[in-house]
Amino acid sequence: MKLLLDGCVWGKAAGKLRDAGHDVIWVGEWEEDPGDDAILAFAHAEQRAFVTIDKDFGELAVHRGQPHHGILRIVNFSARRHGDVCLAVLNAHAAELAAGALITASPGRVRIRMA
Repeated sequence: MKLLLDGCVWGKAAGKLRDAGHDVIWVGEWEEDPGDDAILAFAHAEQRAFVTIDKDFGELAVHRGQPHHGILRIVNFSARRHGDVCLAVLNAHAAELAAGALITASPGRVRIRMA
């Protein structure tokens, strides 16, 4: 799956996802942060699902109607677990994410909101 990881997602998660065969770009490798609107627009233009810990992106998608190719928000996990959590969600819910779902994963719970 094509993914864009927000800069707040642990950088080593990108490597773990790449090792699992995903096409990953990590915002933390960019020279500067262009802001939330531009990041989500980039993910949409590149047809990448977006992974973040920031709830602002769901608000951009839901309340402002900004287009996207799926958003995965990971909540209340240590940084070192980001890659494993992403892989688990992708293994179970890749089809929903690819269809534009907003998915929130927290310990013991995954919520899915279809677009």
